[in-house]
Amino acid sequence: MDLNFFKKSKLTVIFLIVFSTISIPVFYHLLKVDKKLKVYNPADVNPSLVDVSLKHITKDHTISNFELTNQNGETITNKNYKDKIYVADFFFTRCTNICIAMAYNMSELQEYYKNDNDIMFLSHSVTPVIDSVSVLKTYAENKGVIDGKWNVTTGSKKHIYELARKSYFAVLEDGDGGENDFIHTEQFVLVDKERRLRGYYDGTEKKDMEKLKKDIALLKEEYTNK
Repeated sequence: MDLNFFKKSKLTVIFLIVFSTISIPVFYHLLKVDKKLKVYNPADVNPSLVDVSLKHITKDHTISNFELTNQNGETITNKNYKDKIYVADFFFTRCTNICIAMAYNMSELQEYYKNDNDIMFLSHSVTPVIDSVSVLKTYAENKGVIDGKWNVTTGSKKHIYELARKSYFAVLEDGDGGENDFIHTEQFVLVDKERRLRGYYDGTEKKDMEKLKKDIALLKEEYTNK
């Protein structure tokens, strides 16, 4: 037998083992990096959704500080969502079309993530004068809202509309948040722990809810791998 052949074969096997040990984790890491969710800045969003004063911004956009009142009359601010991943939307309690599907899908998401302390939900009323705390309380009870998990909120109309237009980029219509201003959107917006925009979803569509769940899983993975 040719001993040189066996020596060469042994070296080849050793080389392949070492190469695999090094290359497979590197390749896996590269795949994981590619799966990170996009961070949305004003320049990345449909221009018709972005206030003209913000269209040039290409980095570091975050949700502005906010102060709202929830279904229990409690003050809710961005501090309540510190270090949380959350899904935000805009609704009104008297809505008889898209809001019905949106509320159903949000409640389904709440049920899906009810034991996951990383995930929260935030709904903003676009008719805050009508949607008082007592109205929101009844609405929340009917929708099965879990206190501390999902805040259904009212507040200053101007403040809420500015959040929709200048923080979440969730509506097409221009306006000033005045008495005659009105916004209506089916968008669910995914926000990360740094208050950055990470995804937009049609809150009336089941397929979008499945995508949202997958994106939340990817986002959670980002934090796990940090």
